Amino acid sequence: MTEQTERSLAEQPPDTERLPPAAPGDGAGPGDGAGPGDGAGPGGGAGHTPGPATGQATADAPVLPHATPPPLAAPRPLGEPRTWPRDFTHRLTAPLPGVRALARIAREGKLRPPPETLPEIQRLPFEPGPMPAADTTTLALTWAGHASWIIRIGGLTVLTDPVWSRKILGTPARVTPVGVRWEDLPPVDAVVISHNHYDHLDAPTLKRLPRHTPLLLPAGLAPWARRRGFTRVTDLDWWEAVELPAPGGPVRIDFVPAHHWSKRTLTDTCRSLWGGWLLTAPDGRRIHFAGDTGYGHWFEEIGRRYPGIDLALLPIGAYDPRWMLRPVHTDPEEAVKACQDLGARALAPMHWSTFLLSGEPPLEPLHRVRAAWAATGRPRADLWDLPVGASRVLAAR
Repeated sequence: MTEQTERSLAEQPPDTERLPPAAPGDGAGPGDGAGPGDGAGPGGGAGHTPGPATGQATADAPVLPHATPPPLAAPRPLGEPRTWPRDFTHRLTAPLPGVRALARIAREGKLRPPPETLPEIQRLPFEPGPMPAADTTTLALTWAGHASWIIRIGGLTVLTDPVWSRKILGTPARVTPVGVRWEDLPPVDAVVISHNHYDHLDAPTLKRLPRHTPLLLPAGLAPWARRRGFTRVTDLDWWEAVELPAPGGPVRIDFVPAHHWSKRTLTDTCRSLWGGWLLTAPDGRRIHFAGDTGYGHWFEEIGRRYPGIDLALLPIGAYDPRWMLRPVHTDPEEAVKACQDLGARALAPMHWSTFLLSGEPPLEPLHRVRAAWAATGRPRADLWDLPVGASRVLAAR
């Protein structure tokens, strides 16, 4: 959460700390687990009742624990015009912080690491190197920093939440350089965005892209992109998918839930959706990119609907103080638990070592995720704790 976001939250009335529960038929509400309407949303998706031609849909049936997962949704057309509700507040799984929470943060001053830990910045892992050669059968990842990945899949190059800016609104400048120079990128075939916070949706970076680059966005964000001249824009609800034509065969990309929220200005709280992305290669290998999320029931549900996830890209930083950030940012131990809930074979930590957004010491996320992974007894090679700028290839099944 950025300082700009903190300031904008402070403008909320005090009663934002007590959101009403979701009405029957709504998506997950504050504190909800799997229950009536979970996953339901405009435009439908797996298990949804088809809605009107505008893209509006009715709620789906309750999700029962351990029930057979619904079939995956048929891919939707790329660039499809959609009609969405005014906001997605009913999808929150925790109340947003209100004035009292912001006052406490201002009083305690704990959204920055202790000054005595700042020398750790010099030891943050940064090892830029050439990206691996990739053909139509390669599935390779390069970490550019924060939540920005370069994913080579099916012969395509896909960017996640690309932030190549040195500084984003309301935050200190990045503490490690971008892991890959922009001019060294291969042609970008698509971009996926998890939500509209400034450290994930960076307008200056997107302006570097050709305007015909396909953008895959959460529901409600398409107008933002079209106003900036992008012509191939698709926004999706949870459990919806598209297929991108690729030299190695179609690459399926599904939009999945996350425990987070959205806000970019003083007047657009939760006006667009938030979530993660599930990328499936032509040969069936799967990567889950969580975007920005707290820990909760959605991980188990994603794993149930998409069995056989090979790699989970999960956030491990920006978690302190827990009393405020627990609902929206996983800590390292929760990221390891989320990986287990997903049924994912391997974990690649992200969302640390780039911007100092909260109070934990800079190197603490790495130490804690390594300890938590070791405690599970899982193979050390399946923890992809990459330095910024490093790459790794996912082996074929």
